[in-house]
Amino acid sequence: REAGTAAVRAAIDVLEGKDREVAEGFYALVTEVSPDLVPKTFYGFPGFANDVGKVVVFMQPASKFKTRYATIGFQEYAHLDEGDCWATSWAVEAWTPKVRDMFSTLVARATAQA
Repeated sequence: REAGTAAVRAAIDVLEGKDREVAEGFYALVTEVSPDLVPKTFYGFPGFANDVGKVVVFMQPASKFKTRYATIGFQEYAHLDEGDCWATSWAVEAWTPKVRDMFSTLVARATAQA
């Protein structure tokens, strides 16, 4: 856990502006809502893994691919299944209370035991 936390914090520390704000909010939210998830970078992005080391959720900074928004995505290990089709990633331009509330619900659902 300590190595993962250090790697994720290092990935966040190099970010600037909106990317940094989104990443800080994302990190704080996931550690609060799903403390059993382990910080782990995902292709250099801040992320969190389950108890077997599989990344469940990650944040991709806008600056990485020069896009206008960051992305928060969920991997197949997230329990978000809803019928035959469901969203697995969201564009995030700013970390607001409304965005925080939405992701709080999604992270809780993604990490709930089926």
